[in-house]
This record gives sequence, C-alpha cells and structure tokens, in this order.
Amino acid sequence: MIINNNIYNHINRVSEKQLNNSGANKAKESVHNSFDSILKEEIRKTSDVKFSKHAQMRLETRNIKISDLQMQKISKALDKAEQKGVRDSLVMVDDIALVVNVKNRTVITAVNSNELKENVFTNIDGAVFT
Repeated sequence: MIINNNIYNHINRVSEKQLNNSGANKAKESVHNSFDSILKEEIRKTSDVKFSKHAQMRLETRNIKISDLQMQKISKALDKAEQKGVRDSLVMVDDIALVVNVKNRTVITAVNSNELKENVFTNIDGAVFT
C-alpha cells in the first residue's frame, strides 16, 4: 500500500501536537490510535471499490477517467445495490456504464457514452443510476 505525503504530513502534525500538549506515554498512545484510525480510513478508501484487470484494460482502451467524485458515487451506488440484495449490477455514473460485482465491490467492465448504444448488458440482476 502506498501512503502519500499528505497522509504522512497529517500523521506528523498530529503526533507533534500531541507530544507538545501532554505527557510522553499518553501522547504515544494517542499517536498510535490516531495513526491506526487514519491508516484504516485510507485503506477503506482505497479498497472500497476495486477494478478487475479486464475493467482496467477497458478504462485504458476507451480512455475513461474516473474522478474521486465519481468513485464516491460508485461506492454509494454499491451500498444501495447491496441493501436491495443485488449481486451483479449495472451502475450508471454520469456518462459511464459499469458492470459491478456488488459482493466483492469489483468493477467487471466499463463502457463510455460513445459505446452505450451498441451494448447489451447481461448477467446483471439490478441497475443503479447516479
């Protein structure tokens, strides 16, 4: 897993503040807890929605870029699909269609708006439009 500089800097700022404001043992414990919670949150963010190798190839060949906002929309769509008991879903985000395995939260394939008219989506049991 890669931790970017923003996370590292945030952890350092938290640890410096806590060392300056309290005793060393309490600060070490708090820093550990803060680091642990930040690390878990970052892992959750990065592992929330995964892309299969096939989906990654489709994104590249079709020049599809997925923004952070779109990733959040996909994640929320998967939450909704999961609540309804959907196993494999078509998720429409803006002008992108994604076939996603809900249980594994894994994107199977991606199609952009240019190719939507010619496609038939099979093996899905639900659809979510965001």
